[in-house]
Order: sequence, then structure tokens, then C-alpha cells
Amino acid sequence: MTDRLPHTLRSDALNNRERILDAARAVFAVEGLDVPMREIARRARVAPATLYRRFPTKEMLVTEAFAEQMYACRAVVDEGLADPDPWHGFCLVIEKMCELNARDGGFTAALTSTFPRAVDFDARREYALRSIAELARRAKEAGRLRPDFALDDVILVLMANSGIHASSPAAKVTASRRFAALAIQAFQASPDASSLPPMARPAPPASASRGQGGQYSSCT
Repeated sequence: MTDRLPHTLRSDALNNRERILDAARAVFAVEGLDVPMREIARRARVAPATLYRRFPTKEMLVTEAFAEQMYACRAVVDEGLADPDPWHGFCLVIEKMCELNARDGGFTAALTSTFPRAVDFDARREYALRSIAELARRAKEAGRLRPDFALDDVILVLMANSGIHASSPAAKVTASRRFAALAIQAFQASPDASSLPPMARPAPPASASRGQGGQYSSCT
């Protein structure tokens, strides 16, 4: 029993850490980065002291919670920048960012939230945004991206994409791909009205899923 005790403690500590990070990602994705640390501890079902022992500051928690999303974001923008065709690279970034967002709501929170005191987090975020801006500049010079495009348009697309509700994760990804295709056509300097990916019927938000009398209401 004595020999096994340290291993048990390490396992408990690891489980606590993962619960804290899972809770932080979930709450940050929905409510932003201003959520109190005590609320994150409550949702993770750990004592506040346990949370602060693992993550003494919110900056450390934010950086660790979104590390995977920011690495994925960097990989996407680097792939887009490496494409010899800037328009194709730009389209790839929009498509893959929307899909990442559909698979993980924390992705958009990581990209669109500013947390100046979290140096590593903010540096990765700024790198991603600068890279998208550079890719957009190249696509404009090639005559493929509309001249009035602004970087904030990407943020708007991601925020709208994060609002997609679907009956399953797979259906959400399908709907996100169609939405990305629509956004890309809007971004083109001369839209070619190419065919869209297949439609996935979005699910209404929970608060709007029932009309009067408990019946589902929809505009069809």
C-alpha cells in the first residue's frame, strides 16, 4: 500500500488538472475570459485552493487551456502562407478555421479574445492574425480577394460559425463547411458561384427549439 500511494496521488493530481482545463475551455468558449477562477473551480468540482495550486494565475490557466487550439491555428495559417497560390491558401485558412471552430468552440475564443498579461497566449494569437492579414494582402494583390476585405471580417465569420447548432458533431461540421463556402464566395473579388458543399439542417438553439404549446417551431 505504501509503495502505491505516491502513484495514486500523482494520478489524482493529473485528474484534477484535466478536469480544471476541461472546465476552463468549456466556460471560456461560452462566456469569455472574464469568468472568475472560483467559478471554474466549481465547475471542475475541485476546491479553489486546488485550482490555484495548479494554476496560480488566470494567465497561466488561459495559456494552458488554449495551447492545443493555438498550435492548431498556427499550423493552419502556416499551411495557408506556404501555398504558392495566395487565394487558395486564403480559402484553406477560412475552411480549416471554421472546421476547427465547429469541432471545438474554444478555438474561436482563443483567437478572438485578448488577454495582454498572458504573454505566450497573446503572442500566438497576434502571430495568427498577422499571418492571415499577410495572406489576405497577397490574395488582394493577385486580384482574387475583394479589395474592401478587412481582417475583422474573418473574426465575424468565426463568430457566426460558432453559432451553428446541429443535431450532432458531424452535422455541425457539415453545416460549417457549407457556411465557409458561402463566406469564401462573398470574399471573392469576382464571385464564380461555384457549387456549395452539401446542406446539413441546423438545429435551433435550445431556447428557441419549442414554440407555444411545446411544439417545435421553424421557418421552412
